[in-house]
Amino acid sequence: MLGLRSTRRVQLIIFVGFCTLAITLLLNSTSQSVRAKLSSFLPGNSFDGAGEASRTPPEPPTWDSLQEWEASLPQHNLDLPFPEGREGRYVKFSNQVRELGWNNVLNELLMNAHLAYISNRTYVFQDYYWKKDYYTWPSSTWRTDPPRTPLNALISGPAAGGPFEPNDPSPRAVSENFFDVVCPGNKRKLLYTEDIKPKIGWASGIDILNSWAKILRDEPAKCIEIIPADEAFDQFPQTFDLWLWGSDRVLSLWEPFIQSPISRLLETSPVVNSAIDANEHLFFPRGSRLPVSGGAKVIDTGSDSGWPKNPFSRVMAVHVRRGDFKEACERLAYYNSTFYSWNLLPDLPDPFSVPPSVRWNTDEYNQLYHERCFPETEAMIKKIRESRDTFVKSFDGQDVVLETLYLLTNAKGEWLAALKEELERDGWHTIVTSRDLVLNAEQMDVNMAIDMDLARRAAVFIGNGWSSFTSNIVHRRLTDGNKPISVRFW
Repeated sequence: MLGLRSTRRVQLIIFVGFCTLAITLLLNSTSQSVRAKLSSFLPGNSFDGAGEASRTPPEPPTWDSLQEWEASLPQHNLDLPFPEGREGRYVKFSNQVRELGWNNVLNELLMNAHLAYISNRTYVFQDYYWKKDYYTWPSSTWRTDPPRTPLNALISGPAAGGPFEPNDPSPRAVSENFFDVVCPGNKRKLLYTEDIKPKIGWASGIDILNSWAKILRDEPAKCIEIIPADEAFDQFPQTFDLWLWGSDRVLSLWEPFIQSPISRLLETSPVVNSAIDANEHLFFPRGSRLPVSGGAKVIDTGSDSGWPKNPFSRVMAVHVRRGDFKEACERLAYYNSTFYSWNLLPDLPDPFSVPPSVRWNTDEYNQLYHERCFPETEAMIKKIRESRDTFVKSFDGQDVVLETLYLLTNAKGEWLAALKEELERDGWHTIVTSRDLVLNAEQMDVNMAIDMDLARRAAVFIGNGWSSFTSNIVHRRLTDGNKPISVRFW
């Protein structure tokens, strides 16, 4: 009997091995979509995520179970007492941007949710509608056109229908589908951005927030839908538009926003957490033996996360954008663009400004932008080394080690291999890239959020100051309580 079992076991192993090889060859032969390209010349419309993982599942996820879960949220009940149910006060931002990079969408939807919160109205959350060029899978496999991902696959918290704190009576956010039930079209008060935005003008962020809040509080209608202006009238009809996010006018929103439960209770989604758990082993250091207690404190764990419980206490994450971003940086320079959004916070190191003596669009001027927006390999190595040394010194002699480097990157081929070789020579024994992650279909659909959360968890992060991707990482890191010195820019 033992011999028969052994024979069957060998047969099973051979069969599984053959199937695995066949599937691997099939996946490797499947063409992969082109990743996110920076198609706009405007500041802030920056790279939205890192490169693809090495293997892409053949089809996108259906999200059936998650959509059913969202539909069954307890606040989707007409019989609930005020401020929820049929007597609640709702606001849907139909001017919220769609079919653009996730990070351009994320900073806007969080601020819209904060606006709804201070206006005592229920925020209506929406699926993320992909820009078609950014989607991982070929169009022949799409479930919808344009592709959509449920918001709760990307984030968790009050902005996605999660609960507020126990003593907070604010109404919980609801889905678009429930809004259609509780607020059918004939019961909605339509507010048009072309009637409101010109009156607010180029005000500071806090003035824009307060102006809209007054309108939403004073309007007696229970159901409000904000309608975007025609593109010919306003190219960016969002309540908090690109012109705001790409200027220092946004900074007046920082303090009230980070104190809001929309920011404080923002959490990583279970889908993203599952991907990080599955790939966590990649971040444990390899190479020379290091001190057992060498990890830095990573605030989001709530405790000293020394070796070996939390590998991210030894990680530096760096956002390395290549390829088409060179042309994007040239456009940013041409339009004299500042850093994007929270990257402008004055307490952060590495601010960017052009000296008054440097004339616009000269070789010297363009070189300043190039060095900070699209640094060359030598400059990257130097910046990484300096950032590591400065961070370690900030612990005043404590035994802190940064040993693992995570490259959030769309780079590949010879350039990436050469960069890794240089980094290894500079003392980085463990180097992980976005392409090393192994993701299932659901995780691949949110790969940009996975990269963001890995950068959030790292002890140190180096980002691109013109990037909305970097800006949203900065927000999460600072609300987690990380030191400003742990956030650097090229």
